[in-house]
Amino acid sequence: MGAAFSKFCMRCCCYCCADSDDDDDEKQPLIPNTDPLEYFSREVQKRRDEETNLWSEPGDPSHTERDDDRALHSLLQARNKTRVGTTGYRRLSVDIEAMRDTRREVRDKWKTLLENLGFMAEADSLLNVSATASLDRMRDAAAARSLLQTLHSDTSLFNSGEAPPERYLFILDRLLYLDIAEDFLSKAKRFYPPRNSSDEDTPEGAINLPLLLARVQAMNGTAGNDEGDSEKSGDYP
Repeated sequence: MGAAFSKFCMRCCCYCCADSDDDDDEKQPLIPNTDPLEYFSREVQKRRDEETNLWSEPGDPSHTERDDDRALHSLLQARNKTRVGTTGYRRLSVDIEAMRDTRREVRDKWKTLLENLGFMAEADSLLNVSATASLDRMRDAAAARSLLQTLHSDTSLFNSGEAPPERYLFILDRLLYLDIAEDFLSKAKRFYPPRNSSDEDTPEGAINLPLLLARVQAMNGTAGNDEGDSEKSGDYP
């Protein structure tokens, strides 16, 4: 045969001849990094960074459709225009972390319920919703939306009286597919019953969103002038 040898061609589904040089090219790693562990670590970190802000609407690339998304987005923009270490920078950081903590609290409730249902190892994966999530790919969007509204009205899973984040539609669609949605609803009603009417106006840990939005609007365009030169802080996913 010489330098040529017979091999199976994946393109035409037949045996073809190829030089050893071509074979050497095919043996080149698909991952361009010399250290695969480092490459995968970067990919994992990239996904974690994307989830840092926990946007409510995965399909909204502008992050401004909902009031809470718009407030967080504006806070991050304002902080990016503020000099690191200043009083204004620290104040913005406190507001940003308060919003993130509120969203993490909701996510932790969902994780608690999933773990109670026996999904200890799978809870994080079930709760992960990336920016590429699409309503068109859902198996039963109508049932998921109905269940989300029931959870919003009949439990205290969410900390706000406004419409629940759409990201949880995708999670409920997965639970419906796994046939555990009704069990999840029963657990939610038991673990997180509705708040008393006296608590609904000011739930514990809730953020005064109108006040926060007003503050953000007031500081828009002024943070950079008041606090000094702008510096990027790298908060975007």
